[in-house]
Amino acid sequence: MYFTDRGLEELAERRGDEQVTLAWLADQLRAFVDLNPDFEVPVERLATWLARGGTDDDVED
Repeated sequence: MYFTDRGLEELAERRGDEQVTLAWLADQLRAFVDLNPDFEVPVERLATWLARGGTDDDVED
């Protein structure tokens, strides 16, 4: 496991049995970016990647 996976492991452990909507996830990501504007680009890239089904097709730099 990479060091950066700690948060993912915690997420799975604490919230792994919950079901959420993509709208809820988008709201959470917006709130995170509002609090942490330096992460806007990576969060947008993640959201785009998720929206495209986990592919990098047509990703703009």
